[in-house]
Amino acid sequence: MSNTNEQSELLQALGPVIECFESHHIDYFIGGSVASSHHGAARSTLDVDLSASLTEDNITSIVSFFSSEYYVSEPAIRDAIRRKSCFNLIHLNSSFKIDIFINNQRSFDLTAQSRSLTTVLGESQKLVVKIATKEDIILIKLQWYRLGNETSERQWKDLTTVVKLNRSELDRSYLIHWALELKVDDLLERLLET
Repeated sequence: MSNTNEQSELLQALGPVIECFESHHIDYFIGGSVASSHHGAARSTLDVDLSASLTEDNITSIVSFFSSEYYVSEPAIRDAIRRKSCFNLIHLNSSFKIDIFINNQRSFDLTAQSRSLTTVLGESQKLVVKIATKEDIILIKLQWYRLGNETSERQWKDLTTVVKLNRSELDRSYLIHWALELKVDDLLERLLET
């Protein structure tokens, strides 16, 4: 995070979401720029990406839980669960957006979920969360980079920063295995050469 106020607003927006998911035993992990920032590619953000294993059984309790502090759309949640896509919550006090991607139960998604790390976000205000590993955020961002026609300089910068700062710790065999499965092995090869 780039500044204390932004971090405080992010944690204020994210805290109730984590509380809801944990109290309802919903598997989740944080990805996106928050995860890549955690692994060294710090940059400003006004949203948080979460992967979550939501089902239709969760909808009523989620809408009820969030209706007072967030903009939440029940039809959008239903549609996202049906299509295995995403919906968002907007925290009314801070305008932070939480993008919730429905875990589509591919082998990679289940593996990334099982490997997620429990860590603490924040300094003065702290929040315990589950976050994507270095390897998994690289693979997730490579997929997004490919889906964006390989044009996002921001995504590529995040990727190169995470690799440069963590190169000696990365599990290369894991990266290579899943990059082949996800059809981003050419991008991974290019990335590892930077």
